[in-house]
Amino acid sequence: QVQLVESGGNLVQPGGSLRLSCTASGFSFNDAFMSWYRQAPGKEREWVAGITDLGNPNYADSVKGRFTISRENAKKTLYLQMNSLKAEDTAVYYCTVRQSGSSYWGQGTQVTVSS
Repeated sequence: QVQLVESGGNLVQPGGSLRLSCTASGFSFNDAFMSWYRQAPGKEREWVAGITDLGNPNYADSVKGRFTISRENAKKTLYLQMNSLKAEDTAVYYCTVRQSGSSYWGQGTQVTVSS
């Protein structure tokens, strides 16, 4: 079955950096479009970034220029490099994939940006 496991979340000061990872199994990772979403307290889940099977990225305006999505197909792993972090980036971050008409989500990893 499809499994997605995120890691790398932490407490970081404003202006700092983190790299999130998402390890995938149970589907053909190499052929899949992958995305990162986030959900801040009291807010709806929002799309952050996506990457095609060929490695072409897209970003939400709020993170463009600060975040970089990438993938390592040999390790079936998705990454999100986050630089110049702001307090408003505080959220639980999820990776997600659609397979056979269904969306699959990991358990999420907490990112807290605070001094």
